[in-house]
Amino acid sequence: MVGGLIAGGLASLAFGSVAGAQSIAGFNSNQPVNYAADRIELQDRQNRVVLSGDVVIDQGDLRMTAGRTTVAYTDSGTLRIQRIDATGGVTVTRGNERASGDTAVYDFNRRVIVLSGGVALRRGSDTLDGGRLTIDLNSGLSSVDGRGSRAGENSGRVSGTFAVPQGD
Repeated sequence: MVGGLIAGGLASLAFGSVAGAQSIAGFNSNQPVNYAADRIELQDRQNRVVLSGDVVIDQGDLRMTAGRTTVAYTDSGTLRIQRIDATGGVTVTRGNERASGDTAVYDFNRRVIVLSGGVALRRGSDTLDGGRLTIDLNSGLSSVDGRGSRAGENSGRVSGTFAVPQGD
């Protein structure tokens, strides 16, 4: 558990509010959501839309790509997205930060994005690998834990590399 807290702190340091970086805390999750895919299926009775084939979802400067997504919504005269479930090589990018994993859930009510399954974060030459990444769009806090990380030397753990500034 302590390792998870330390890793979460490192994730915040590496991918949070380092000077000059875009902060996820400044993200406006009330922006419109635009989407494109090879195929779109409206399942009106279930209040969902299934997008498949090279799915691209943009919300402001946040982009999610995946092989397939299911968008759940409510309809009270106006459609309101509740949740996006994505599978098939999911990538979330914003600015120079990129996170990828096997699956993702974007919960619009809680304003939280969770990527899981072989999660990899990249920002410049900094790397962070783990099993699950949780991004809280309200607080700007991101945390990574090792559950579900890929088999290998660091299986079940969070690992990474931070670039060291070169002296003058």
